[in-house]
Amino acid sequence: MSYVGDKEPRELRERLFLVKAVLFISFFVLASRFWYLQVMERLEFAELSRTNRIRLVNTTAPRGLIFDRSGLRLAENRPGFDLSVIPEDVRDWEKTKKTLTELVRIEPRTIEARIEKARKRSPFRPVRLKEDLSWEEMVKVESFKFELPGVVLEVGPRRAYPYGDAIAHILGYLGEINEREVARARDKGVSYRPGDMVGKNGVETMLETTLRGVDGGRHTEVDALGREIKTVSKIPPEPGNNTFLTIDLPTQLIARDAMSGKAGAVVAMEPRTGRIIAMVSTPSFDPNMFASGISAENWKAIIENPLNVLTNRAIQGQYPPASTFKPITASAALEEKLITPEEKIFSGPSFRFGRRDYRDWKKAGHGKINVHSAIVESSDTFFYQVGLKVGVDRLARYAKSFGFGTSTGMGLKDEKPGLVPSSEWKKRALGERWYTGETISISVGQGYMLATPMQLVAAYAAIANGGKLLKPRIVERTETPEGELIEEFFTEEAGELAVSPETLEILRSALRGVVEEEGGTARRLMKGGLKIAGKTGTAQVIRLKEREKDIEKIPYKQRDHAWFVGFAPYDDPVIAVVVLVEHGGFGSRAAAPVALRVFETYLSKKKEEEEQEI
Repeated sequence: MSYVGDKEPRELRERLFLVKAVLFISFFVLASRFWYLQVMERLEFAELSRTNRIRLVNTTAPRGLIFDRSGLRLAENRPGFDLSVIPEDVRDWEKTKKTLTELVRIEPRTIEARIEKARKRSPFRPVRLKEDLSWEEMVKVESFKFELPGVVLEVGPRRAYPYGDAIAHILGYLGEINEREVARARDKGVSYRPGDMVGKNGVETMLETTLRGVDGGRHTEVDALGREIKTVSKIPPEPGNNTFLTIDLPTQLIARDAMSGKAGAVVAMEPRTGRIIAMVSTPSFDPNMFASGISAENWKAIIENPLNVLTNRAIQGQYPPASTFKPITASAALEEKLITPEEKIFSGPSFRFGRRDYRDWKKAGHGKINVHSAIVESSDTFFYQVGLKVGVDRLARYAKSFGFGTSTGMGLKDEKPGLVPSSEWKKRALGERWYTGETISISVGQGYMLATPMQLVAAYAAIANGGKLLKPRIVERTETPEGELIEEFFTEEAGELAVSPETLEILRSALRGVVEEEGGTARRLMKGGLKIAGKTGTAQVIRLKEREKDIEKIPYKQRDHAWFVGFAPYDDPVIAVVVLVEHGGFGSRAAAPVALRVFETYLSKKKEEEEQEI
């Protein structure tokens, strides 16, 4: 018997129709959604499913090694453990953060900051919370690993610098890449991931693409809690290429030791090749602190240090060259026939120009002397008069031919150009005309004149080698990890001194006299038959009425800067050295002894090598 027949009530038929309509619409919606998910979103959900089960774990490639010229390791890699978290796998954030702060030294706000920073990344990609865990920290985390889903330990190469601060300003340091650097690299077609470590300074930056390897990775299968079950596939990383520098490590270490307790720089260079033998800037820092992710305390200590430890004074420090500039003034006067080598000029205790007396460092003066004696005795009043004859613009032209006023182009980041003043420069930079009296200061390397230690040693190397201004070079060659040559670097000429061979010989003879002749200002270097030629300099920081010989009586910041620059042996130069001691007082006392240790170390080493070859 049919319940719904011809006599079924109208109301019941309407209800049945409504039910059928609801069922049809529901089925249609479900079918549409099912079709959308299975067809339209198939690829995305397949990827999410695969990612949830199969994880890609990146394997950081070891950076290339850095050696000195003899093959001694200056930068290498060691294994390190990093603490990371996969956000998608974390079940209880509060418990995870609380436990991690108890297991390792990390603040909750640090965890939150790093998670927030990585919020735009895939939730399945590990976010690094702390680098380079100690062995004890690693064991603790491993013990609690099953209670902390999402927390992972990653092992990877960590940069290590065996000689720490001794070579920090050459090698530079590593740091986490920032968004601007990622974008800049992307524009050049180079891919980096957030969290990658890159060179921030020195050779690490200069040769970033050479030293950086190719990261590998492995696909691992994980369970529902994100725990690794097995490795599905593996792509090994490719190590970066190795680099050999021109640095001689024993000489570098001696230069660092000789500058202990001083602020300043030392650069040693081969005059004939431009190879840098040593480059020291003090005070320095330990680049190993950066390799592990520098702590806030250490970073604060570095940036708040009043002596600016991150500044590479060898290429970024700009100082008045003082008396080390006198040979350049002499060469200009000789080349322009304004003086002759034999011409004697009265060089008294002071020189009056206008209504002002310009003092000489020697109270009694030097009497009538020629250019040779003026360089040997470092007469100020002689060069005041000669500088006026030359004039500032001609002096600037000769100074530029010696490499002053432009960076040397050696390739290290942020090298400074120094300053060669001229009448045109002053009008352009300061909107004022040049006063003749200002030339007096420039002629003895004071006033507006500024130079870096690297520029000064390159200029003296040119005097030593016969007039070729060479571009300082710090990289010898690069090789693959298997030892195959990639690129070899050679000597490059940056220019030619605007000076004749005869004038250069006069300069070399005078620089030899500075060390070997009576009245020379660097007589203390005449020992051991090293045949050193050079020039001292004492750069005034402020104008004092009288030069105080006991610098301990002068406030530190008011003491003069001390210079020495020279080469040896003077008849066959193999090394040129510059030393700058900030607020060191007299060049002969503070800088020359440092240079002597560098000369002794390198020349004795060269002698031993020659004897072994015989």
